[in-house]
Amino acid sequence: MRNIKIEIQYNGKNYCGWQKQPSSLGIQGTIEKAIYEITNEKVKITGSGRTDAGVHALGQVANFKIESNIPSEKIANALNAKLPKDIAIVNSCQVDDDFHSRYSAKKKTYRYLIYNSPYRSPIYKDISYHVKYELDFEKMCQEAKSLLGEHDFVGFMSSGSSVKDTVREIYDISLCKKEDLIVIEIEGNGFLYNMVRIIVGTLVDIGRNRIKESLEAVISSKSRSSCGHTAPAHGLFLKKVDY
Repeated sequence: MRNIKIEIQYNGKNYCGWQKQPSSLGIQGTIEKAIYEITNEKVKITGSGRTDAGVHALGQVANFKIESNIPSEKIANALNAKLPKDIAIVNSCQVDDDFHSRYSAKKKTYRYLIYNSPYRSPIYKDISYHVKYELDFEKMCQEAKSLLGEHDFVGFMSSGSSVKDTVREIYDISLCKKEDLIVIEIEGNGFLYNMVRIIVGTLVDIGRNRIKESLEAVISSKSRSSCGHTAPAHGLFLKKVDY
């Protein structure tokens, strides 16, 4: 058995998310089907983490074990010949048996796109959050610095999660604006359920002056009601996983 690591890009618009569902189309199940078609082996692939319905990936990582003797570096192209056009394997290689795409991960980086214009964009409509209201970008940048470091982010977690330890560390966060597009990138050792989307929604509400208190106070409150709204899934990208 060989342990194969793959790096994946996908547009999540047409999928129920990463995880395989009995009655819905997921990224995981779609790739498993392609693996079966090239190896005749039924495998379960393990992703670095689950992405929700509509979320995209520039650098999702997964691993699986196969007996097939297909050269590891050729698995990417073999799978791409079987996969739909909105999923692509951009790298494949053999790794140590103890490599686990989720538990071996050291940090993750997410990217979020906001299209800030009074008018909608047919170009960015499926990959960005259209915010038609004027935003105080400088205030958003200033307040975002409070996210850096280790905090209890329980207020930035949607209900439905069974996670008990809600302390996470944010290593870096950046906001960049070019014309009508705002790009937010956030890097951390792990993220709670919908944490990035709630952070983005909170920054948007701060930019609209709908949240009056500082972001530092919002974090300290540990209250979901003190945070902003949950930004939509289709603006979110899993950019990179580091090991």
